[in-house]
Amino acid sequence: MRIIFSCLFLLTFFNSFAQEEVKPEVKPVIKIDSLYREDQFYFGVTYNMFTDIPVNFKQNKFSLGLSGGFLRDMPVNKSRTVAIAAGLGLSYQNYFQNLTIAQGPTGNIIYGVNNSSEYVSNRYRQYSVDLPIEFRWRNSTFESTKFWRIYGGVKLSYIFSSVSILDDGEKTYKIKNNDAINKFQYGPYLAAGYNTWNLYLYYGLSPLFNSATTLSGEKINMKTLNAGLIFYIL
Repeated sequence: MRIIFSCLFLLTFFNSFAQEEVKPEVKPVIKIDSLYREDQFYFGVTYNMFTDIPVNFKQNKFSLGLSGGFLRDMPVNKSRTVAIAAGLGLSYQNYFQNLTIAQGPTGNIIYGVNNSSEYVSNRYRQYSVDLPIEFRWRNSTFESTKFWRIYGGVKLSYIFSSVSILDDGEKTYKIKNNDAINKFQYGPYLAAGYNTWNLYLYYGLSPLFNSATTLSGEKINMKTLNAGLIFYIL
């Protein structure tokens, strides 16, 4: 009997000891990415204006611009706060103004600056493929996607479709892909802000119309100016 009781005691002791033994928690090893990039999708909303405008030129209503695309980030310093980026995107630009474009009896294009009382509606819109190339500064880290940024660069654009629509109350003139439009556009831009919200400004250096386009004997030298917000999404 003593032998039996001794065996039972030893079994109970070792069983209790085994239950009290706690295995150490194995935590996964987290690797820190020291080679992160700020590759980003972007989306912009702007108010569209013109510079170098003809005499008596005016805009009316809200001229909306939309753009979107993707930028590839290429850091140039060890802390990865300075980078160069290039990308590809699409833009839609819409303008309400009083520069009218109509077609004459012989098929020629006639340009004019008219009072708003002389027509029902007048608008110009264009669609383009964009190639932005920018120099970037930010105080980002691999741990956070919220940071201050200043991005500046040059945007090259190709207008693949354009249309002007004039309704003078009697007839509607719709001019598609006007040969007088400079299809290649370029200009500098600046984007600055914090996290997702950023101010955006683009100034076109190339005239919207080619050098042969005139109004009252003078060259139309209008250039685009877009101001608004741009959003970056990782």
